[in-house]
Amino acid sequence: MLQNIGVPGLILILIIALIIFGPSKLPEIGRAFGNTLREFKSSAKDIMSEEKEDRGDSK
Repeated sequence: MLQNIGVPGLILILIIALIIFGPSKLPEIGRAFGNTLREFKSSAKDIMSEEKEDRGDSK
């Protein structure tokens, strides 16, 4: 899905976000998105490591 956006699509999305949220809110939104993504990655790694441990114990 995201592979088909391209540079013009990203620029359009950025302009729309700038119009909707304003320039002062964009860094805050980006920071919140980054923190959310970081927590998601950490949780996914924890789940994967637990799954590997469970598989290793059953053999």
